[in-house]
Amino acid sequence: MADEAVLKVETDLPINFTCASGTTIEKGAICMMSDVMTAATSTGDTDIVAGIAQSEKLAAETSQTSIAIYRGGIFRGTAGVAGVVFGEPLVTDSTTSGANRLVKAAINAENIVGVCLETAATGDTFLFELNPFAATLA
Repeated sequence: MADEAVLKVETDLPINFTCASGTTIEKGAICMMSDVMTAATSTGDTDIVAGIAQSEKLAAETSQTSIAIYRGGIFRGTAGVAGVVFGEPLVTDSTTSGANRLVKAAINAENIVGVCLETAATGDTFLFELNPFAATLA
């Protein structure tokens, strides 16, 4: 996978989420979640973030219906369009950037991936703290 998030400091242990048996989720993929604690690869800018896949789950492994997901830690990620800024919250940016890239969250963004730990330009890698949360601000 291009632009996968790479664990640098493990601050939390990964936890199991349910996943579809016929789906592939690559290691380092930013994952979205749905009810009940079900994970899939993030595909949008407004996904509720589950965390980052700890290991790869292949579609061919039809008996596997769970995947370990990090919900905390320090990761190296890739900046999307317009880059990222130290100290700012991050969101997924699959609309204008490649899949699995992160950008600075807009004002009142509701589905945060974590916090940027260093400034980076578009396409550069940077450190960030994974701390997914969702808020209803509207």
